[in-house]
Amino acid sequence: MFNSLKHWLLSGVLLAGSLGLPLAVWSQTVTPSAQERYPGAGRDATAREVQAWDIDVRPDFKGLPPGQGSVAQGQDVWEAKCAHCHGIFGESNEVFSPLIGGTTAEDVKNGHVANLSRTDYPGRTMLMKLATVSTLWDYIRRAMPWNNPKSLSVDEVYAVTAFLLNLGNVVPDDFTLSDRNIAEVQQRMPNRLGMTRQHAMWPGKTWSGAAQPDVRNTPCMRDCRTEPRVASLLPDFARNAHGNLREQNRIVGPQRGADTTQPEGRAGQTVASAGAAATAGSASATASASKSAESAAGKTALALAQKYQCTACHAVDKKLVGPAFADIAKRHAGKADYLAGKIRSGGTGVWGPIPMPAQTLPDADLRQIATWLAGGAHR
Repeated sequence: MFNSLKHWLLSGVLLAGSLGLPLAVWSQTVTPSAQERYPGAGRDATAREVQAWDIDVRPDFKGLPPGQGSVAQGQDVWEAKCAHCHGIFGESNEVFSPLIGGTTAEDVKNGHVANLSRTDYPGRTMLMKLATVSTLWDYIRRAMPWNNPKSLSVDEVYAVTAFLLNLGNVVPDDFTLSDRNIAEVQQRMPNRLGMTRQHAMWPGKTWSGAAQPDVRNTPCMRDCRTEPRVASLLPDFARNAHGNLREQNRIVGPQRGADTTQPEGRAGQTVASAGAAATAGSASATASASKSAESAAGKTALALAQKYQCTACHAVDKKLVGPAFADIAKRHAGKADYLAGKIRSGGTGVWGPIPMPAQTLPDADLRQIATWLAGGAHR
């Protein structure tokens, strides 16, 4: 029944597209009898389309595709595609939380992670909280690697899952995980019995024999702010991650958006000085014209950097996971060939311990990004 429902929903999405309807409109107006109401419009989803969308794996392993992968194979995939974000041993780094740690042989035996009940334990790793191995397998398949999700083959997902479980001493070094033995592995998950419905967040009588809310707060209605101010704030690392917001707003209406090329607090000064700048004279206009070509090239290069997920780890003028584009430009000014080679091959140790994976992108796009960096990374 569940698969039939998903098949019908996907068919409806295809129908909505053929009618030019937004999905939200379709969901309110189209019924299962849409084929009768709109004869000749839309079609049933093909088996291949359903298969590409229907990739969820349930805790009972329904939906798990056949395949296998060993711990050794998983280590190779991990070091090539995963370790630069999650650490060689799943210990992570300054960006992501640790995946492995905090579990013991007793936890594997009992199905409860003892450290979860300790208030003095320094953190919670993925393996400490994970109850079902299907969740780990499914998440790796859907979302990893971060810069290229769904690029791992089925056997590579099995292998990476086996490697992580081996790091947590759930499976031995010579183990090969497959669809045939994954249910047996489930019986060794350290927190397999850690899920509970005794929290009053589940429908029905699940807490002390009676349904109770998970919180018991009452509104005070005292000392309320009479003039609330609604505002938004961009964190520094995301302020200019997708270009200048002001340039992306329409030219009609009162809203202009923040000038995200300027640090927080200086954007208003830029707005206030706009009128004075407009009267600066022909000399200023000439200078602006000379910069327009440079700005256009910078926007094109930055758009390419966003397209190939470079901005997931790099900002223009601030350090994220990796160095700022501006810092790279200062260190390697005029070295377009060198920068193109580094982007293509990846590496570690130049800017710190976090490695950059090798990048695959067309030579023309690679050359444009490298030339932009070598020329100063101007926007």
